[in-house]
Amino acid sequence: MTRWPGLRRVFRLGRAADVEREVEEELQLHLDLAAADLVARGLAPSDARREAERRFGDVASARRRLVAIGRDRTRMERRADWWGALRQDLGYAARGLRLRPGFALAVVLTLGLGIGANATMFGIVDRLLLRPPAYLAHPERVNRVWFIRNFDGKPFPNVNTSYRRYLDVRKMTASFDVVAVFLDPSLAVGSGAAAQEEHVLGVSASYWRLFDMRPELGRFFTEDEDREPTGTTVAVLGYDYWRTRYGARRDVLGSALRVGERDYTVIGVAPPGFMGTAMGAAALILPITATVAETGTPPQRLRTYSWQWPQVFVRRREGVSVAAATADLTLMYERSYAQQVAENPHSLPLALARPRAVAAPVLRDRGPGGSDESKVAVWLVGVAAIVLIIACANVGNLLLARAFGRRREIAVRLALGISRTRLLVQLLTESVLLAALGGAAGLLVAQWGGGILRTALLPDVDWASVISDPRVLAFGAVVALAAGLLAGLAPALHAGRSDVAPALRAGVREGTYYRSRLRAALLVAQGALSVVLLVGAGLFVKSFNKVRAVRLGFDANRLLWVSPVMRGVELPPGDSVALRDRLAARALTVPGVTRSARGITVPFYTQWNFNIVVPGLDTAYLNHLGTMQLQAVSAGYFETMGTRVLRGRPLLEADRAGAAPVVVVSQELARALWKTADPIGRCLKIGADTAPCRTVVGVTEGIKMQDFRDSEDPGLSYYLPLAQWRPGFGGVFVRTRGEAGALADPVRRALQQEMPGAAYVTVRPLADIVGENMQQWDLGATMFTVFGVLALVVAAVGLYSVTAYGVAQRTHELGVRVALGAERRDLVRLVLGEGLRLSAAALGLGLAAALVAGRYVAPLLFQTSPRDPLVLGAVAALLFLTSVAASALPALRASRVDPNRALRDE
Repeated sequence: MTRWPGLRRVFRLGRAADVEREVEEELQLHLDLAAADLVARGLAPSDARREAERRFGDVASARRRLVAIGRDRTRMERRADWWGALRQDLGYAARGLRLRPGFALAVVLTLGLGIGANATMFGIVDRLLLRPPAYLAHPERVNRVWFIRNFDGKPFPNVNTSYRRYLDVRKMTASFDVVAVFLDPSLAVGSGAAAQEEHVLGVSASYWRLFDMRPELGRFFTEDEDREPTGTTVAVLGYDYWRTRYGARRDVLGSALRVGERDYTVIGVAPPGFMGTAMGAAALILPITATVAETGTPPQRLRTYSWQWPQVFVRRREGVSVAAATADLTLMYERSYAQQVAENPHSLPLALARPRAVAAPVLRDRGPGGSDESKVAVWLVGVAAIVLIIACANVGNLLLARAFGRRREIAVRLALGISRTRLLVQLLTESVLLAALGGAAGLLVAQWGGGILRTALLPDVDWASVISDPRVLAFGAVVALAAGLLAGLAPALHAGRSDVAPALRAGVREGTYYRSRLRAALLVAQGALSVVLLVGAGLFVKSFNKVRAVRLGFDANRLLWVSPVMRGVELPPGDSVALRDRLAARALTVPGVTRSARGITVPFYTQWNFNIVVPGLDTAYLNHLGTMQLQAVSAGYFETMGTRVLRGRPLLEADRAGAAPVVVVSQELARALWKTADPIGRCLKIGADTAPCRTVVGVTEGIKMQDFRDSEDPGLSYYLPLAQWRPGFGGVFVRTRGEAGALADPVRRALQQEMPGAAYVTVRPLADIVGENMQQWDLGATMFTVFGVLALVVAAVGLYSVTAYGVAQRTHELGVRVALGAERRDLVRLVLGEGLRLSAAALGLGLAAALVAGRYVAPLLFQTSPRDPLVLGAVAALLFLTSVAASALPALRASRVDPNRALRDE
């Protein structure tokens, strides 16, 4: 390099073509100078040229080497210049923010709330709808099978099916290289005082082939260990359970662990993060045949179509499309259902059921029967995005105000020679720095506040920490960058277009109208979007209140459900009945308990469905009515539940075994079966026409058993005396004076004393069970309200800032108005009027958008019209009051303008 000092300037060029050209010119100049020197020494020009080239050496090789060096040096210098400029811009932005900490704090908090809301909702939707299960091999080829049948002319998708159907999928299809079955019950794990219910996965041995992983310790179970009827008692520990229960001991293999009624041998530990296809980490993974045995299901039920708990997963062979797999599954289901009808003639006929199966995405909530909570969550993603847009608009307003205040500074810098592009980059760097700080604040919001929200509203999902989740962190970073650019682009472009001369002349009022119009447009957008969110909040709150006001037919808030778990303790039938009777009697000794009664099924938790036969009514008509819920209860059940007996009598102690068979029906079932005729004394048979005739002795109000909607749960129920129907089954309902939750633990402790051996009781408030089925409206009401109020506050702050800044800019104008005779109330009316006009425009746009969006959100509401006039009116009134409050302080400030001071200042 020292041989050709002129080449140094080559490496400061910016383009590769320039480097090559300059290298060529420098080489040519060097050869020309060397040849000229040789000519001066007496050589002929041609000989001098050849001698110069000989002395230089390989010109082509030198050219390539110098071009490569030049390009490397150019890239290094350009990179150094870029980093230097970035450091300079970041330092300048940081110094500016330190001088205005209040401004910086307002922007960071505003963006933090918007980014935190989006990170929270992304974490929820990613877990429910986007992220494939950990370790899943070939997730694009794995499907969850949904089975769809028609009921009452409408398709009913069900992800649960029978183990027998799983065997049919294995035998009757050819599109899959893996067919697996999955079950996730809660089972008692441990012995003695350490025993407690844990989340357990029961899977077929083929289930492991869906995943690409190795156990942390030991091995997984095999096909030979997963055979009917009761499987082999081997267990794989979940990673977290292994660490918490066993302290991550490496010698855990071969140890015994009590699960349900049997002792299991630990053969392996699952890898960290493995949850299978469930939403939460399991304590244990067992062979499904063994799991079924621990649920109390008779082994012979595995070979029937009536036991429907498991879920089926398949992996398509390479080259098999989803459509082809669905067609294969549908053909299988038709053949399988035909076998079911042949074995059980009371099943809905094939022509009416129209069975079909779907190879759906592996994530349950993306299937045809996805939960309403996931649908609400998708809406809430849009709501969170609206909150972010509102935050960006508000920050843009603040940055516009700051840019206008700095117009003279910017004009001076432009006059001194800074390019407008360089100025634009510097202003955008400041916006991105603010957004980065807002992103950090947003992730903290998502970590703490979002974690509380996710756990409260979707408690069954195993949520990862936001800080440790790379997907959420990456999403937060992208959102922060986008927010910074979105919020800062308009102010930066606006400042970069400033005219130098007018700004240097310090005309304070020049350009004000244009800037105010831009800020007003942003403010109207904020207000309109806030109206949309507030309307959504009002609709979901009204829906939630209507759901809570539904007459369920029982007093959920004052009821506990007590369920005995026998843990392998074998009792003769008579002793099993006596134990449950003792539990009901012992509950009455607990202070605060007023009544108790036994029952088999629990509303919104467990249901039993048996076909009924009514003399004179066609079976097809009975099937058309819908699902009829059976409940077997002891005397005092209706009084304990708070269910009203409308006609006849309730079930009594006299309705014991051997007495005349009787039944009580709900008024909805009585009306469906006998129209307006008196149901008392009518005959109803359970299961088959050969069953004994049960006499209807009473009619009760309907009980909601599985849904709040009348269309989905019309209240078709009938009640049998427990002594005449499975008397050794079921648990105990306990009625309390006040809120039942406060007595759950005292009742549990008292009743546990009656349990023999390792058996124990679980106690749950019925309000908690019912509340789990309100989650979609609770989620919508809570999140829409939180986001709506947040958006309204941000919009109100934006309106206040615009109005206050406008008053400050118009001090001279207001002083002139007062000097010319304007009254103070005229100034108040002027400022308030401008704020209210902006709010009116926002309200009109917002209500129009809410009405358009209403038809899409209508299916998620409960007995509430998306055009509810009370909700729309309440939102309009709220926005009006907020606008008045936000404009009042600047209006009062305008009324106090001193004309003399204002004119002197100008």
